[in-house]
Order: sequence, then structure tokens, then C-alpha cells
Amino acid sequence: MKIEILGTGCMKCKRLAKNVEKAVSELGISADIVKVEDITAIMERDVMLTPALMVDGELKVSGRVADVAEIKAILGGA
Repeated sequence: MKIEILGTGCMKCKRLAKNVEKAVSELGISADIVKVEDITAIMERDVMLTPALMVDGELKVSGRVADVAEIKAILGGA
């Protein structure tokens, strides 16, 4: 599973990254977590609002910080 956290490195982006890491840890799953901070790379993924969360190339959350429970639900269904 590939999880991408898209954002320029702001506090919200960092909070989303921490929530993703905690969710992955609590679920005990194997995932490749990648932080995408380059604005061009973010735009190439058709994301206009950050922070954003993509799982296996599919946009799951955009423009807000998902909490750990929501991320676990997303990953459990991925």
C-alpha cells in the first residue's frame, strides 16, 4: 500500500502525517508513506487543497486534517 501525504510542510500537513503514521501503526499494516511537498508534483495529482491524503493513487482527503479514526477506516477499506 502506498500512502501519499500532499502538502507544503505546514503544521496541518505535519499533523496529517503524524495521524497517518499512528493509524498505520495501530492497524499493524505495511505501508509505504511518502510526503509530497513539491507544489508542481501536488498539482500534477490534480490536488488543489492541502493537506491531502492519497492511498494507492486515489484521493481520499483534501483540504483538511483527517483524524486517526477516519484514516484507520480509510485504510481498513483500502
